[in-house]
Formats: sequence, C-alpha cells, structure tokens
Amino acid sequence: MGLIDTLFGALFGRGRNVVRETAEVFRENAEAGARRDHDLQSAALEQFAAEFAARRSWFDALIDGLNRLPRPLLALGTIGLMAAAMVDPDWFSARMVGLSLVPEALWWLMGAIVSFYFGARHQAKGQQFQRDIAATMARAPQVIEGLATRAAAADTVPQPAPATVADTDTEANAALDEWRRLGQGR
Repeated sequence: MGLIDTLFGALFGRGRNVVRETAEVFRENAEAGARRDHDLQSAALEQFAAEFAARRSWFDALIDGLNRLPRPLLALGTIGLMAAAMVDPDWFSARMVGLSLVPEALWWLMGAIVSFYFGARHQAKGQQFQRDIAATMARAPQVIEGLATRAAAADTVPQPAPATVADTDTEANAALDEWRRLGQGR
C-alpha cells in the first residue's frame, strides 16, 4: 500500500498532475482555452461598452435632434411643393412668381449658407469619428497588455513563431516560369 501511495503521490500529489501537464504539451487544455476565449470576448465587450458609455445632457440631445431636422424638412418640403403643384396650381404658381422675384445675389447667399451648414455638419461628424477611432487605437496597447497578462496567468501552450518569407517553402510553378520565359523573349 505504501508503494502505491508513493506512486500516486508522485503523479498527482502536492497540487500537481504530471499526466495532465504532459498531455497539455501535445493538446491544449480545453478549459484553459475556453477561459482565454471568454476573457478575450469579455475584453472586447468592455471596450465596446466604453465607447458607447458617454452620457450627454438633455441640452446636447435637444440640439442634436434639432440639427437632424433640416435635411428631412428640405426633402419633405420639396415633395410637398410637388404635391401642392398638382392639388392647387394657382396657389403654387403664385408662390413660384414670388420666388422668381428674389434677387440672384440672395439665391447665391442662400446656397452658400445651406452648403456651409451641411458641409460643416459633415466635417464635424467626420472629425468626431476620427477622434473616436484615435481614442480607441490609443487604448489598444492597454487592452493587448491586459490580454497578455490574462493569458500568462492561464495555462498556455507555447505558440510557434510566425513564419517569415525566408521560412516559406517555394515550389517551382511551371505556368509562372513559362510566362516569364515568354515575357523575356519579347
């Protein structure tokens, strides 16, 4: 009985499992792999939550809502003018006569105001998007460091180094050699 206890103590005792440790050299520990996958997915979800967690005041939401009105109002107004022309042509023609009396300089000014409004809004949204991307990229090293720390804490299987161009096995390609030969003759 003492020999069997000694043998099992050597294999499984003192918090070690030699059989498990040996098997993990050849096959990944499924539980540790699932833990790493869970940690990676949790870190990604935390990052997404951090991106969308910015709280805005009611005034910011109101102004953002008002800024969204001009485009739909212009589109619906144009459709409304088309409908008005069909429903009441006299009313529509009276309005169009009034518009024809507007000086050309005022039309240019109106066009500039509308262009600058939409252009400035487009530029502001584009810059905000770029700032968000930059902030996310600035947090990337912290996320990678956190994932590396978690992976180091978990049971890991050593990964082979990535292959370089010099390491790749290049085989002869008859079609490519023929194409090169024909191209050299010209």
